[in-house]
Amino acid sequence: MEILFVSHKYPPAVGGMEKQSFELIHGMNAFARVHSIVYEGRESRLRFFRMLRRRILQTCREHPGISVIHFNDGLLAAICLRHKGYEHLKRTATLHGLDVVFPNAWFQRFVLPQFDRLDLIIAVSQATANACIERGLSPQKVVVVPNGVDTGIAGTPRRPDFYPYFEKQYHLGISGKKVIVAMGRSVRRKGFSWFVREVLPKLSDDSVFLLIGPFHEKPTTTETVLRFLPAFLRRQIELFLGFPTDESELRRLLAAPGIRSKARHLGKLPFEDIVQILSAADAFVMPNIRIEGDMEGFGLVCLEACLCGALVFAADTDGIPDAIHDKKNGILLPSGDAMAWAAALNGLFNNPAAAALPPGSARAYTLEHFSWGKMAEGYFAHFNYFT
Repeated sequence: MEILFVSHKYPPAVGGMEKQSFELIHGMNAFARVHSIVYEGRESRLRFFRMLRRRILQTCREHPGISVIHFNDGLLAAICLRHKGYEHLKRTATLHGLDVVFPNAWFQRFVLPQFDRLDLIIAVSQATANACIERGLSPQKVVVVPNGVDTGIAGTPRRPDFYPYFEKQYHLGISGKKVIVAMGRSVRRKGFSWFVREVLPKLSDDSVFLLIGPFHEKPTTTETVLRFLPAFLRRQIELFLGFPTDESELRRLLAAPGIRSKARHLGKLPFEDIVQILSAADAFVMPNIRIEGDMEGFGLVCLEACLCGALVFAADTDGIPDAIHDKKNGILLPSGDAMAWAAALNGLFNNPAAAALPPGSARAYTLEHFSWGKMAEGYFAHFNYFT
């Protein structure tokens, strides 16, 4: 089988969708002959989209054996479904979540129904698949293939000088503290400010909350400009751009006297440091809250935390339960229930043996059920249906 992959989410850009796209394309080499057209930042994004049809047609002429074309997200699929000239190919796409629930009436009425012209829709979680079907897409075309994780990070040894190194590098002593870690972009659905405001004050005094990910210490120009737009328009632009909608509230909370000593945003970190911090963490949290018109398609960072040895506590919402299976590789907690979250974390801190999963079980379960290789194999099994 020959497959053409098309993606505008690809390294060197960093993010979950970029990682998924890279691993899918490279992993598929084990099963099929692979061709790709990807955006690598060497030209403007506008030019990439403008030249896309021409490049697809040229690739098909050069490789007439191509029978399947795969678009790696809904935006790309929406654009390419308007193309003419390669209708003979079986057309497939990955849908991640926001590209299904995006809260724009025009998108929901005119763009989303076009996805039914695809021959196959691959959802990254059951929640994403349900969202597709609830909005009228054909259930027969929708399948679920969960994302994978880089299993190579499993069991990475902690550097013996970790605590002195961390204190020197980040000007914060965490030795002897109950370390809680969260990771990702500061968007409202992640629930970071909710956790700092509602849960952190209820935790033991020796706990410290570390946030990892992109973060601006001061308002950006974009943030300032968006404030002047009408609320409905601002929200759609923020969602479309992946704008960090939780940053301003986080800045305010992290500067508060009662919080300042218990929480710190570390910003973007080298991956090696992230692995070391996760391996030292007492708990990793993904405290997502429900936001209408937005959703978490999957919970990749939870899987990374599992492999590093952190005990994961995650909200039982959106696509997160496809990554964290309760009592198997983490603990699922009710979204937005601060008392339940505080009780679970304090229970861990007060009696780790009673609150935690058996040593190593979460890592072993994650290794068994999630990998990029398994993901690629799942995609190929569905692509193979066309031949």
